[in-house]
Amino acid sequence: MKELVVISGKGGTGKTSVTASFAVLADRPVIADCDVDAADLHLVLSPRTRERHPFRSGREAVIRPGDCIGCGACLAHCRYDAVIRRGGGAGEAVFTIDPVACEGCGVCVRFCPAKAIDFPERLCGEWMVSDTRCGPMVHARLGVAAENSGKLVSTVRREARRIAEEGDHPLVVVDGPPGIGCPVIASVTGASLVVVVTEPTVSGEHDLERVLSLARHFEIPAAVCVNKWDLNPEMTARIEERAERAGARVVGRIRYDGSVTRAQMEERAVVEIEADCAADIRRIWNELAL
Repeated sequence: MKELVVISGKGGTGKTSVTASFAVLADRPVIADCDVDAADLHLVLSPRTRERHPFRSGREAVIRPGDCIGCGACLAHCRYDAVIRRGGGAGEAVFTIDPVACEGCGVCVRFCPAKAIDFPERLCGEWMVSDTRCGPMVHARLGVAAENSGKLVSTVRREARRIAEEGDHPLVVVDGPPGIGCPVIASVTGASLVVVVTEPTVSGEHDLERVLSLARHFEIPAAVCVNKWDLNPEMTARIEERAERAGARVVGRIRYDGSVTRAQMEERAVVEIEADCAADIRRIWNELAL
């Protein structure tokens, strides 16, 4: 089983559109949407959810009103302004915890003299197993203001690999998050190949160098394709030269094509409609030879 992860140094390069096309072109793939902070692969592949699982990570403080003595120790020790005070002075005030502001450090739990603060695991979102026209898909939804997306990414990848192994699927296609942070590291470690989608802009060039440096650090083979290359051919040539110097393989270019928007509106991958750039994506897929 191989694992192909599509990433980008910055957002908005067309990574998800390329991933959706790869999922259509692949033979019996398992698909994983690891861009859990802003998941959108489901908008194109229209998954039918068959399993839902809660995702819990970290902890949050919860004051039990019946046991609270109103001393204010939690307010005095909290450094995140997460403790809300209502009412009179010590012994009379009512204290509650703002779940959005709470960082789960546990200081209030440690210093509460009445032991009136619970510290349960935080519900951060959910992950799902669905069926698509291309194959099984594992994806997730992170809650509002929730953190630990790297841990959720690891959960999505683990479940996608499990389904691939149990069903004897030859390939896992992963839509990774943009950037070089914790979610990206969780998406690429141990992958067979990363495909970096970039664009011919100054920010695209800069962020491509950072993400290729990340791939080199984890010793993962990297391939690069330039999306909307014809908007700036000179910058495209410079990006390809730098990518090759960085040890990456340049696998192709994708022209700018307004049909991509039409494909998204029709909830289809680019290679499923009549689009000029569909041929570019197919050539890139054949070049990858997975």
